[in-house]
Amino acid sequence: MIGRDLLGIEDLDREDIVRILDTAEHMVEIGEREVKKVPTLRGRTVVNLFFEASTRTRASFEIAGKRLSADVINFTPSASSLKKSESILDTARTLDAMDPDAVVVRHSVAGVPRRIADVLGAPVINAGDGAHEHPTQALLDALTVRQQKGRVEGLTVTIIGDILHSRVARSNIYAFRKLGAEVRLAAPPPMIPAGVECLGVKAYTSLREALDGADVVMALRIQNERLGGAYVPSIREYSATFGLDRAKLDFAKDDVIVMHPGPVNRGVELSHDLADHRPSVILDQVRNGVALRMAVLYLFAGRATTPGSREVAGGAG
Repeated sequence: MIGRDLLGIEDLDREDIVRILDTAEHMVEIGEREVKKVPTLRGRTVVNLFFEASTRTRASFEIAGKRLSADVINFTPSASSLKKSESILDTARTLDAMDPDAVVVRHSVAGVPRRIADVLGAPVINAGDGAHEHPTQALLDALTVRQQKGRVEGLTVTIIGDILHSRVARSNIYAFRKLGAEVRLAAPPPMIPAGVECLGVKAYTSLREALDGADVVMALRIQNERLGGAYVPSIREYSATFGLDRAKLDFAKDDVIVMHPGPVNRGVELSHDLADHRPSVILDQVRNGVALRMAVLYLFAGRATTPGSREVAGGAG
């Protein structure tokens, strides 16, 4: 039994991750049909509670819920009682009183989904919280790698960019390590968290060394809104040193794949050519995002639980 909530990859064990990925493979098949809809979650309600801007994650959760025939409610904070000084937890309790079957939460502050999970009867799915975790992104990334490579175990995965501020990097480190991959990080020294090696990864300030023999290369978005010039002298210098193009990719394996969680700063993290053509699998990641989130909603929102009773599902995740 997977835990009650999906708050982070850190909370999952390898068997949990494999079960979610295996379920997602079945959902991929649904997305390939002419009629992309099944009655699996008919009569269930999913609330998307997004306090932070999102395109891919929010849209894919909405599409995922609708393909499973759930009733999907998209909550917009700017048009809610939050504008009248209602607290986030009171808003969550209000929504919970309406007996949803799952609440998907995205927030710019780390820990908010867990705090909401503490007061909700419905399962909570973390859609990204601050610099903490983004579990469904890491799961869809692992799904994409498994499809492209046939396995995850034994592969070398290099993650490049702003590791310090990236919830995607943190979740991917947990996911790929638990699935048996070697994980390398490459970034300017200020963008590498202190003590990150304790997570079982290798950190490099030389991109060439980090790319040597890599099977998978993932570039992260430079978060200009959080940097303020304090971590790199200039975006141009970052691009010249850590931006990925075909010449730098020659140090990786011949059959390497290139990933990016999006949105891409073209010409900064990836050259235009790599962003649009193989070995990039960016659009495969986007497609898999729907299937993976269908799997998550099926596994968490599809449980037969008594509204308001966290004990029924065995406690918090």
